[in-house]
Amino acid sequence: MTPGRDGGAGAPPAKQRALLAAVVAAILAVSAALYVGIGVDDGMRERDTLAGGRGAQNNPAAPASTGTWVASWATSPVGGEPGTETTGLAGRSVRNVVHTSAGGTSARVTLSNLYGQSPLPLTHASIAVSADPDTAQALAQTMRPLTFTGSPTVVIPPGGQVTSDVVRIAVPHDGDVLITTYSPTPSGPVTHHPHARQISYVADGEHTLDTTGTAYTGQSKAWRYVTALDVLSNESDGTVVVLGDSLTDGVTSTTGKNNRWPDVLSDRLREAIGAGRDVPRYSVVNEGISGNRVLTDGLGRPASNPSGLNRFERDVLGRTNAKVVVVALGINDILRHPGTADPDTIVAGLNTLVERAHARGLKVVGATLMPFGGHRGYTDAREDVRRRINAEIRAGRVFDAVVDFDEALLDPYDPRRFRAEYDSGDHLHPSDRGYTRMAEAFDLDHLKGGAPARL
Repeated sequence: MTPGRDGGAGAPPAKQRALLAAVVAAILAVSAALYVGIGVDDGMRERDTLAGGRGAQNNPAAPASTGTWVASWATSPVGGEPGTETTGLAGRSVRNVVHTSAGGTSARVTLSNLYGQSPLPLTHASIAVSADPDTAQALAQTMRPLTFTGSPTVVIPPGGQVTSDVVRIAVPHDGDVLITTYSPTPSGPVTHHPHARQISYVADGEHTLDTTGTAYTGQSKAWRYVTALDVLSNESDGTVVVLGDSLTDGVTSTTGKNNRWPDVLSDRLREAIGAGRDVPRYSVVNEGISGNRVLTDGLGRPASNPSGLNRFERDVLGRTNAKVVVVALGINDILRHPGTADPDTIVAGLNTLVERAHARGLKVVGATLMPFGGHRGYTDAREDVRRRINAEIRAGRVFDAVVDFDEALLDPYDPRRFRAEYDSGDHLHPSDRGYTRMAEAFDLDHLKGGAPARL
């Protein structure tokens, strides 16, 4: 990344620093009162600063409305962004572009400082509907400032997150929303999700309410700070959360085309509902992390790329009105443990995820592990582990229902590999056509019902 194009590290001009320091000192004093409620789950859950989100009073500017709160978009914080360790994105406006699943009449946004080593002061934030795909321009009539317990400013503590007040805005389904933040002073590293498969934008200076987008000359392939967009919806009754790795994150899918398989699943579900099919009215959100494993965290404290087990509370159970979780994990547990991957241990980890979901009343749909023959990490021993895990999944000894991605994408003449048209070329990740095929293989009836009764 280069500082000019990607909004990397860089200090504001010297003449601004003294003024900014004074402003932030005042903000820090005012915002200290906003730190309410700290919770930790297994050392991995973010400390949650409630500011007008779950359990807080609605923004008076947001009239009362009917509907159901669901997650329309979400992503997992992965780590601290390289190059932002000391200055963060001081003096820059960060405009994240996120693609919605469900539409709604009101919205609230969750922002994270999970990987920050110092408090993150935000003096301005906004939400708007994008004017067009692939642009930082907003529909002017949709631009709304965000507040936090009534204040336009908030300081997010290291390791913390904050949820905005509810704001009245017509959020479209299957559309792009712009979530913009501005921080005046250094605070790093920046909590980010690096493989967004979506171009977002950066501007020098405070431009959070700018609808033209002309100031946003920097671009980014990561989502920064923002981790969830909830909507008050009349078209959705709950949320499907997909917990996965790079195959869910959409690595190798075309940037900006929203062709990750959970995107296509959301489209299929909406179309089925529109056609009158008896399927649940659910949104679909993507909690995939490239390289993610069931059992093992990445490095650091808090851990970058936390395991499925360690992030399950935050990324699945913490999502608004979650009803079903789809688990598509395990291939990296095989690939990243040369010669030592134990199928029984991996299956036991998957079973633990299922037990935790059932304890909260969530149904669990699980995916078979797809082929990776021809990939540089392939060995016959690893292939044997994959097949043994898939045998357990297909036998119904792990999940409540199964989507057989392996069967849907394999080459019938060489089941160790993808069919050529479904292969991105690296023999591990699907092509756009392959991602679409994954969503097509998903039986929408699997989303019906809840967790099995506990005996």
